[in-house]
Amino acid sequence: MPPASITVSDHLYNMPLSSPMGLSSTSPFASGFAYLGDLASGIGTAFSTLPPAAQIVFAVVFGLVIGSFLNVVVHRLPVMLERAWRAEVADATGQHFEDDGLPPRYNLWQPRSACPHCGHVLRAWENLPVFSYLLLRGRCSQCKTRVSLRYPLIEIAGAGCAVASLVLFGPSGAALAAFGLCATLLAMSAIDIDTHLLPDSLTLPLLWAGLILNFGGLFASLHDAVLGAVGGYLALWCVHWVFKLIRGVEGMGYGDFKLLAALGAWLGWAALPQIILIAAVAGAVVGLVATWRGRMRFEEPLPFGPFLAAGGALTLFAGTPFYVALGG
Repeated sequence: MPPASITVSDHLYNMPLSSPMGLSSTSPFASGFAYLGDLASGIGTAFSTLPPAAQIVFAVVFGLVIGSFLNVVVHRLPVMLERAWRAEVADATGQHFEDDGLPPRYNLWQPRSACPHCGHVLRAWENLPVFSYLLLRGRCSQCKTRVSLRYPLIEIAGAGCAVASLVLFGPSGAALAAFGLCATLLAMSAIDIDTHLLPDSLTLPLLWAGLILNFGGLFASLHDAVLGAVGGYLALWCVHWVFKLIRGVEGMGYGDFKLLAALGAWLGWAALPQIILIAAVAGAVVGLVATWRGRMRFEEPLPFGPFLAAGGALTLFAGTPFYVALGG
C-alpha cells in the first residue's frame, strides 16, 4: 500500500468543508480558520442534503460560470501585466509607449465584456456561458464576426473539472480545492498557449495555496509538499541548464519551473515523475504531429505549461499508479 501522502485517503476525499487543516488551537490563525470552517460547514452540510443529480447540476452551472470568468482572465491578465511592465519601464527610463487603445481602467472587472472587433458591449443574454455562443451561432450579434471556439471550450472544461472534482472527492473541501487547482491550471494553459508565458501572479499563489492546504495533509503531507515544491523547481531548472549548456539556447522558461513546483506543493514529491512523464510524452506527440502537418517548424518552441497542467490534473484525479507500480 502506498503511504497516505501519495494518494488522498478515503477520509480526506470526504473531508468536510469545516476541516481546520490541523491548526493548533493556540495558533493565531486558529480562530479565523474556525470561523470560516463553521461557515463553510453550514454551506457544505446544506449542499450534502441535495440529491446527487442536483449536486451535479449545481457543479455544471458553477463550472460554466467560473469557466466564463477564466476567459476574462486569459484575455485580460496578459494585457494588465504588459501595462504594468510598460509603466515600470516608463518610470525608470522615461520611455513612452504607444497607446494600446483600451480604456484607462482595464482589469478583470472593468470594463464590461465587449466584442474585440466592433466594440459592441455584450448584453446579459449575450454573455451566458456556452448558451450565448450557441444562440448566436458563434458570431457577434452586431458585426457578425466569428467568435473563437475557445471561449465555449474553456467554459465546458470548467464544468467538466467541477463535475469531476465533485464525483471523485464528494461534496467536500477537497473537491472545492481540486476544482480551484484545475481552474487555475486551465487559465495558465490558455495564457501560455497565447503568450508563451506563465505569470507569477498565477504560479506563485498556486504554489503557496498548495503548501497551505497541505498544512493539514489535504492531498499530501506538509513534508512531501515542501519536497515536491523544491524538487519540482529543481528538476526543470536542471533540464533547462543542461539544454542550454549543450545547445546554447534556453529550452524551457522559468514559469515552467514554478508551475511544476506548484504541482509538487499540491500533490507531493512522489507525483513529480508521473507529471513530468505525462507532460514530456504528450508534448513530444503534439510537437511531432504539428510539425508533420506543417503547423509549426521543428525548431519552433512549444509551450510546455499546458502539458504540465494536464499531467498535474490527471495525477490529481487518478493518483500515482506509476509510483505504486514501482513499489512506492
